Amino acid sequence: MTADCLLGIDIGTYSSKGVLVQESGRVTASAGVEHELSLPRPGHVEHDPEKLWWGDFRALVRELLQRSGLDPRRIAGIGISTISPAVVAADEQGVALRPAILYGIDTRATGEIRELHERTGAALSSQSAAPKVLWIRRHEPQVWARTRRILNGCGYLVLRLTGQSVIDVYDAALFAPFFDPSTQTWRRELAAQVAPVEMMPRPRWTCEPAGRVTGTAGKETGLAEGTPVITGTADAAAEAISAGLTEVGELMLMYGSSTFFILRTAELREAPGFWASPFLEKDSYVVAGGTATAGSLTRWFRDNFAPAELAAQRAGSAEAYQALAGLAASSPPGSNGLVALPYFAGERTPLHDPQARGVVFGLGLGHSRADLYRSLLEAVGYSIRHNLEALEEQGCRARRILAVGGGTRNPAWMQMVSDIAGIAQDIPDQQIGASYGDAFLAGVGVGMFQGLSEIHRWVRYRETLRPEASLRPMYDSLYRIYRELYRRNRDLMSGLGELAR
Repeated sequence: MTADCLLGIDIGTYSSKGVLVQESGRVTASAGVEHELSLPRPGHVEHDPEKLWWGDFRALVRELLQRSGLDPRRIAGIGISTISPAVVAADEQGVALRPAILYGIDTRATGEIRELHERTGAALSSQSAAPKVLWIRRHEPQVWARTRRILNGCGYLVLRLTGQSVIDVYDAALFAPFFDPSTQTWRRELAAQVAPVEMMPRPRWTCEPAGRVTGTAGKETGLAEGTPVITGTADAAAEAISAGLTEVGELMLMYGSSTFFILRTAELREAPGFWASPFLEKDSYVVAGGTATAGSLTRWFRDNFAPAELAAQRAGSAEAYQALAGLAASSPPGSNGLVALPYFAGERTPLHDPQARGVVFGLGLGHSRADLYRSLLEAVGYSIRHNLEALEEQGCRARRILAVGGGTRNPAWMQMVSDIAGIAQDIPDQQIGASYGDAFLAGVGVGMFQGLSEIHRWVRYRETLRPEASLRPMYDSLYRIYRELYRRNRDLMSGLGELAR
């Protein structure tokens, strides 16, 4: 039987998605499932790896096989991506000993960030994995005493499938300064300050084979024993590939629960305040960054202020987000003078402030629900502009922006971002996202494709959104207020954050 299909699975913050793709790029079947975050304490954000990640993976594989009618032996390779970083403390068999600590939206390790910075001089943030490992070691000694493996999200699933413990170079860079991106190895003496190197997975390039599906995993998932599994990567990196990010100067802007961007660079270069690392194959490099919120703001508004839209959705009428897009359109550009700070979960780049807080500034009795919702959408635009300007100050200028993610299904929102940031955005025709990129990366890993550049056999672009020049003066004025609001309230935010702990 010819193995001519590729499987891609992506585990995200609020949902997981899977896709079966033919060598031509044609989608045979796709599926998705939603899940929830666990917020046990302020600043703590977690997922259950067994119930959520492995459960979603199994459910998606079975759903895809059922929808497609595909014999699992026709799957040539499997690619996986997950939210990143996500820190899992596991025993020798890979069983998680506590819930996974998620990426930059989990801000518990502020003390460990300061301590490791003082010890090593490294610029760390809530997006860094090493402080979260140290937090477990320090605050949960009973868990740490049983810990034999430190895994990331993708590595957890690959271990369940193949019995092999690996991490891709791109994801391993988030363990800086204990990972050396120039040599793609762990720094043994530095790593010992957090976790012995023996606990850490083997670094590999993303498309390198990690192993094959074991008999046990095959029975649990419905996959054929012996199916190749690649090392896999972070969701944002897989999404970047799905958008066709292959050339130096291109920037992928992902609109998900948060925003994340990846800029291809000619060499491994430092950009203070951002994350520089090798990319997914040898001699490829990126600078990356991301905000703490984006789609999570729209979800928050929907769940708290849109009961009618949710009721209509449950009754089979318009999808709630679609209805809310119409609501935002009824408020004019500038939200009738409302300016919001989107720091509902702290902020990642360029502020690196886990104690930053959300603000809606300028409220008056004449403001409406539409104004409030639009101000949140515009706040994301301001945060993107802030990041792009900060990148340029580091000498990292994007010559082309590729927009992907769930937010691109709201063209009015995308237009707001273009108007606020003064950028053109190319939107790929295929918007499945990271799981589509995972499938392609699996194809590279099994020799179906020769390298990342061949993604252009799959990717086309449906439109380019350009900024409306007439709105620039107004948005420039509001953006100055946006920047000043944080500067003037930063100390108050910090004090409030301490009271909430």
